[in-house]
Amino acid sequence: MKKVLVTGGAGFIGSHIVDKYITDGWDVTVVDDLSTGKEENLNPGAKFYQISIVDEKLALVFKKDKFDLINHHAAQINVRLSIEKPEVDAKINILGTLNLLNKCLEAGVKNFIFASSGGAIYGEAQNLPVDEYYPKNPLSPYGIAKWTVESYLYFYKKVFGLNYVSLRYGNVYGPRQDPFGEAGVVAIFSNKMLKKNVPTIFGDGEQTRDYVFVGDVAEANLLATYKMKRLNCKDISSIDDLTYNIGTGGEESVNNLYQKLASITGFQSSPLHDDPKQGEVRRICLSPTKAKKELGWEPKISLEEGLSKTVNWTLSKFRQRLIPN
Repeated sequence: MKKVLVTGGAGFIGSHIVDKYITDGWDVTVVDDLSTGKEENLNPGAKFYQISIVDEKLALVFKKDKFDLINHHAAQINVRLSIEKPEVDAKINILGTLNLLNKCLEAGVKNFIFASSGGAIYGEAQNLPVDEYYPKNPLSPYGIAKWTVESYLYFYKKVFGLNYVSLRYGNVYGPRQDPFGEAGVVAIFSNKMLKKNVPTIFGDGEQTRDYVFVGDVAEANLLATYKMKRLNCKDISSIDDLTYNIGTGGEESVNNLYQKLASITGFQSSPLHDDPKQGEVRRICLSPTKAKKELGWEPKISLEEGLSKTVNWTLSKFRQRLIPN
């Protein structure tokens, strides 16, 4: 198993996963429509097709290569947009994924890794950190779509024999995250602080998230890949639950995050405040116990180290004039 198609491979998380696969000796193909992904993120060692996952032309990519694995990271990631236009979110995140799954069946691809969301599908959890078996009560169409796709994956496995691993991410941050998008508070705050602009906190700032560094997330994908490879030598079809939380198990408030970034960047102003965002949970953090036990994964980069790496990367982009001042 050495040929992989990474959807969203020019995006923030996907590009780090592509780099990890290539370093590990994989033959990598990237599909990305560049709606949010960037050409500068593309690894030159990967084949690239600028195409959307909702496009029927996706079949041509499958015809050119016989993939051993699909790693699916292409998505609509804006929670606010999913609330304002749920049909747009569903078209990309549900129908686009179904298009991809059907192309797998047509081409005989047997393995699929899905980027899910631990921050969105559990809803307002009462007991933290949540494990994989906690009830699913998503508060946004984005979270609903992630949970719906997981249900479809179970169906495709049981009925068509498509093996899958679902990775439920915490709040992923790190180099290459877009500081101008709706998602990505670390990128948004660090970018504004370095420009001496005052960031805005939505709500009182006491909402918490489980921040996990993108390099650790890429490592989780590689470990999940080799988990599938080992199981394919046995009978993976008999295993129902290959779903894993990818988080640290710890909570960090937005206020504390602001202070940590202010300390790193030397920023001295207090934040602005605005109304809370609809569809966002108050508190969440994910138990990584199952991932540690079954994948051998655990986060290695502390929040302080990860924030410093992110700020240093942002500074380097300022110097290269790749982020507008």
